[in-house]
Amino acid sequence: MDDDRVWSFEKSLWTGGADHYRELVDDECLMVLPQPPFVLSGSQAIEAVANTPRWSEVEISEGQIARPQEGLIVIAYHAKAARDGETYEAHCTSTYRRLSHDKWSVVQHQQTPPLVGSAAEKAD
Repeated sequence: MDDDRVWSFEKSLWTGGADHYRELVDDECLMVLPQPPFVLSGSQAIEAVANTPRWSEVEISEGQIARPQEGLIVIAYHAKAARDGETYEAHCTSTYRRLSHDKWSVVQHQQTPPLVGSAAEKAD
C-alpha cells in the first residue's frame, strides 16, 4: 500500500460508517482510547468505535509511516477531527496487516489527547 493510500485508509476509519469500520478493523485488534474502559480488544474494540458518531472531517499532520516487514505497516500522526461543532485532537498510532494482495486490516490503534499542563507545572 503506497503512502497516499495509507492516509486515505486511516482517514476513512475516522469518517466512514459503522459497516466500513467493521470491514477494516481486525477481530484481533487491540485498541487504547482516552475514555473507559480505555483498553479494548477484538469485537469490543470494533463495536465501541462503530457505535459512536463518525467525524465529519479529520485533518492528519505530523504523519510517519514505517514498514518493519512485508505485510505490516505502522503509522503515527496527529489528528484534528470535527463534527457538529465538536472538535477532538489526539496523537495516534495504527498498525495494519495485509490479509491478501490488496486487503488490509487494522490490528492496533491508540489515541493520546494532548496533555493539559506539563508535569513540571503540576509539581509546583
